[in-house]
Amino acid sequence: MNLAIGVLQRGFLDEAQIAASHAVMGLDTQLIADRTYFLIEDGGALAGCGGWSRRATLYGGDHSAALRNAALLDPAHEPARVRAMYTHPDFARRGVGRMVLGLCEKAAAASGFSRVVLMATLSGEPLYRACGYVEIERTESAPVDGVIVPMILMGKTLSSVQ
Repeated sequence: MNLAIGVLQRGFLDEAQIAASHAVMGLDTQLIADRTYFLIEDGGALAGCGGWSRRATLYGGDHSAALRNAALLDPAHEPARVRAMYTHPDFARRGVGRMVLGLCEKAAAASGFSRVVLMATLSGEPLYRACGYVEIERTESAPVDGVIVPMILMGKTLSSVQ
């Protein structure tokens, strides 16, 4: 996660924004406890990870308590969340993120959700657009030591046939 944040955001964010990203992003162990988190290995190396959630938290790791909300979502009226997506830089642009998204979407649909939303980083936006996500709103993080991180709320309607 730290490598993905520190390396893959270069060219999209300045150094201060990358540093602030570490305070905003990270692993949410609730996803692990809920068994909705996926790890992708390649030859024994962790290539990427990510998950989906039936909980209200949209983004943020265990350390970003202000962003967390464990309330359960109603699949009939609310979209599932795609969360904590990271690709190791050595595996970038090799289909890992697309694979994780597919797993998340399939699992969310199997749990009765017809839509998913996610909070994209600028570096993640091209992948999400290529996978059918559309921009809902451009936004930004709360300031971290006076630095904000630009983000994009994106969503997708899930196909009824997964």
